[in-house]
Amino acid sequence: MFERHQGGERAVLVRLGFGSQPAHDELSEFTALARSAGAQVLEVITGTRRKPDPRLYVGSGKAEEIGGRVEALKADVVLFDHALSPSQERNLEALFKCRVLDRTGLILDIFAQRARTFEGKLQVELAQLKHIATRLVRGWTHLERQKGGIGLRGPGETQLETDRRLLGVRIKTLNARLDKVITQRETTRRERKRGEVPTVALVGYTNAGKSTLFNRLTGATAYSADQLFATLDPTVRRVELPDARHALLADTVGFVRELPHELVAAFRSTLQEARESVLLLHVIDAADPNRAERIAQVNAVLEEVGAGDIPQIEVFNKADLVGEVPRTELDEHGAVRRVWLSAATGEGAALLIDAVAQFLGPEIVHRHLILDAAAGRARARFFAAGAVVSERSLPTGECDLEISMPRGAFEALCRNEGLDFPEEPQEACVHPDAFLQSPAPALKAG
Repeated sequence: MFERHQGGERAVLVRLGFGSQPAHDELSEFTALARSAGAQVLEVITGTRRKPDPRLYVGSGKAEEIGGRVEALKADVVLFDHALSPSQERNLEALFKCRVLDRTGLILDIFAQRARTFEGKLQVELAQLKHIATRLVRGWTHLERQKGGIGLRGPGETQLETDRRLLGVRIKTLNARLDKVITQRETTRRERKRGEVPTVALVGYTNAGKSTLFNRLTGATAYSADQLFATLDPTVRRVELPDARHALLADTVGFVRELPHELVAAFRSTLQEARESVLLLHVIDAADPNRAERIAQVNAVLEEVGAGDIPQIEVFNKADLVGEVPRTELDEHGAVRRVWLSAATGEGAALLIDAVAQFLGPEIVHRHLILDAAAGRARARFFAAGAVVSERSLPTGECDLEISMPRGAFEALCRNEGLDFPEEPQEACVHPDAFLQSPAPALKAG
């Protein structure tokens, strides 16, 4: 049994094509994944097969070729752009005398480096443990195996059972903690729905510029970099819309080709923001020569997580790199279908804001609300919704709030606070603690 290296920065990459040579974009993406994990790519080895080899995946001849290159280059790790079975991974490690990682293990390693929040770290650890749990069987072959019978029970089986039990306990603990976090997020979402604040989610292929666009639209400082999976944790911020309206913009984890199912399950709370949004802004790298395939892959993942039916606006980012002018494109019904912009320079960002406002497009209610001192909760709710344009105190002890907000949000808030909102602007809304009126009648002090 060889000792696993602790380093793992010097890497040989392996990608097979089944029936034909691997596509160039697949090799480029896998190389970018390896570099995002901090690996120094020494060589990329390709090949073709009709089907995977059950024992070594690549076949004995190709495995010997890879082993020779690993020894010559003194590589620390071999990265496969495929999903390997536990036995295949173990057989390759024994042959290469170095660590072997498949695509899922590589992405999990990147996620472990990028997670920043408590929730994100829990999700990554849970996904890693579920992945490791399938690879314990051959992890103790250097110890004596249990064969059965008196005097033949060795430490190997004992250690394996101990590891399985510890993993099971830790997975159970993580699931309980994540359930608590998810409950907290559900409470936040219910509050947003109660205030009728619409949520718009940014989705797209990894490294398409979602976080840069998020920072541009909201003024936030979310981490962004020119690398795959630069940010993982869900971030929600307020974005201002025309006519004193606003919405909540959610930045979600980027999608990737052959996204491991362990990650789809583990990051369910991140993807929940996409599922519960009223609109998806599908961010696309306009400079990517394979953008059509990327669009199809993102839509496939959206279908998988239950967000395939949510309306989309395609946002073609990095328009400046391909010489495109910032603009909007409409569909046959006159609605905005596509927006060309540059998140890095900000050109075209206003067009996207207008497109979101046009999609949400509720009627704006602009009225005066007069509340007495006992209606403090209603006053706080209007402030929390960002609907108060101005406020002044009256000599009677009441406060005059100038309200501007979407009609749906206005009516929902009135219902929640027991206010009988008027159907027409001229009618008054009478309540034991408050009343609404049109701005037409002048309010007099005293």
